Amino acid sequence: MDEAVTTLYILQNLGLTVFFVGLIGFERQRKAKIAGMTTHVLVALGAAALTILSRQMMYETLELSKELNSTDGFRIVIENTRIIAGIITGVGFLGTGAILKTNSNVYGLTTASTLWISAIIGIIFGSNYIILGMITSIFSLLTLTLVKRVFSHPISKYQTDQDSFEDDE
Repeated sequence: MDEAVTTLYILQNLGLTVFFVGLIGFERQRKAKIAGMTTHVLVALGAAALTILSRQMMYETLELSKELNSTDGFRIVIENTRIIAGIITGVGFLGTGAILKTNSNVYGLTTASTLWISAIIGIIFGSNYIILGMITSIFSLLTLTLVKRVFSHPISKYQTDQDSFEDDE
């Protein structure tokens, strides 16, 4: 490990999270979707903050293990990935709430996906993988803005008059 979590580390990683996920949230808000900039940024900030907390707790546990000395018979297990798994599960439930099904129409799949990827981006920045966070954000934005324009929706070829699938783009 390089160093403990510092104020600069926190400001940098939360700031990058707000900026990049804010772009995704802005795209959703511009299209008047149910989850806009505020929702996306808050989900990502929560994910980033919990990831930073997990990292700090890991450093503190490592320091404690040095103080206790491993020859005293203590065994310390560090499982910081549990917090990340909890974030992903919680955001999955949040995304499920954004998906609406009426009769044979389904709405909100893209919004649910953007909430999920926003949390992922928050985890990535919170873990200090800045380049990965930037690239993931850029690819997410490209997917939201360009892919729909370039490719038609593959499911539309197989729809009947009664069945309707609407991606919330």
